[in-house]
Amino acid sequence: MALTLPVSSASAAGTGPAAVADAFRKGPVYVDPRAEGELPRAQADQLAEKIKKADKPVFVAVLPEASEYPKATVLRDLRSLTGVTGVYAVRLGTGFNAGADRQVMSKDAVDNLKGAVRRSYSFDASAEVNAFVDQALQQAKGHAPGSWDDSGDGSPATGMLVGGLAVAGAAGGGYALYRRARKKREERERAELEALRVVVDEDITAFGEELDRLDFSPSEPGATDAMREDYTRALDAYDRAKQQMAAATHPQDVQPVTGTLAEGRFALASLAARRTGAPLPERRLPCFFDPRHGPSASDVNWCPPGGAPRMVPACAEDALAVSQGGQPLMRMVPTDQGAQPYWNAGPAYAPWAGGYFGGAGGVIGGLLAGTLLGSLLSAPSAFADDGGGGFPGAADLPEGGEFSGADFNAPDFGGSFGDSGSGAGGDFGGDW
Repeated sequence: MALTLPVSSASAAGTGPAAVADAFRKGPVYVDPRAEGELPRAQADQLAEKIKKADKPVFVAVLPEASEYPKATVLRDLRSLTGVTGVYAVRLGTGFNAGADRQVMSKDAVDNLKGAVRRSYSFDASAEVNAFVDQALQQAKGHAPGSWDDSGDGSPATGMLVGGLAVAGAAGGGYALYRRARKKREERERAELEALRVVVDEDITAFGEELDRLDFSPSEPGATDAMREDYTRALDAYDRAKQQMAAATHPQDVQPVTGTLAEGRFALASLAARRTGAPLPERRLPCFFDPRHGPSASDVNWCPPGGAPRMVPACAEDALAVSQGGQPLMRMVPTDQGAQPYWNAGPAYAPWAGGYFGGAGGVIGGLLAGTLLGSLLSAPSAFADDGGGGFPGAADLPEGGEFSGADFNAPDFGGSFGDSGSGAGGDFGGDW
């Protein structure tokens, strides 16, 4: 059972963001004893139980206006010291502010919700935080921190100030959260990598079969140095792709593999053109419908089911099928819901698509607009150079409820604790 200290002892017992953060590792709601009039213990326990039952990473603190809770930084400090990705809401005196990690809840959603509850419930702390939580639980992504299950006293894990004990276990608790989050992430990455391995191995096998069908010999009559160079590049790409896939240990390691295969298929297309005397292919994106078809030949107007039309690169066969009102040959991949086109298979396939299309920068956003992969691959950070050849972006961010320490986007935790008429803000920090 959490220990509630007398109001007169609050300052001496050690309040402040560190105490709140320690309580957040044990449960979703913290009420400073000096603010119990705003949210009594019974109501706080009910709120905590509601959040835990929903299994969402939503944190709520009800605090007095006091020097240890600086308006300009308290929200950001709580996120830093708690170290868990999630949605954080703070009632500070009569002000209210909230913020969230962007992979858990969008800034627009936080801003709009925060403004709505301020304007409607600023006179009642309990109504304000409950209204915010009710909506946040429906919108937040991720899961509750595993440490909430380890609170050990069988009661709703409400942090009603645990005095001097609050800071004592902070380091150990943070490390335990880190280990638990790392284990869960490793398990998820292993499953995603194995699913990707099946798809990439199919791509590599198909490329090897194309090499065999070409039946080119560097010593055959009419072979030129340019042909031999194309063939050598294709063989090197085939061998390198196999080696890269064998060495892959994380899902993002797949991106350079499919990039290598795209280069190899361009070399094969160039070799085939030289042997037949056809015009050399342009260096274009792979066929959007199935990159195994090789470099695209033209752009066609295509509309995914339920989406908007857009121009996509297509191989000659698929371009002809679309122009005649038919269906192109789609690249299907396995998912929990059965085989799906890769663009409808979720973010796990982002590294695979990134290798084929990542070099196009902003082009990919238009190709995949309105699909599950579109928002991820068109994000400004999606094709940034991370120095390691990986695939940075939303797929690599910790899920809601996982430990990430102080590694988060500070502007997502700013804004103000403004009055009931304000709807601005939404970040961790700023003024109230």
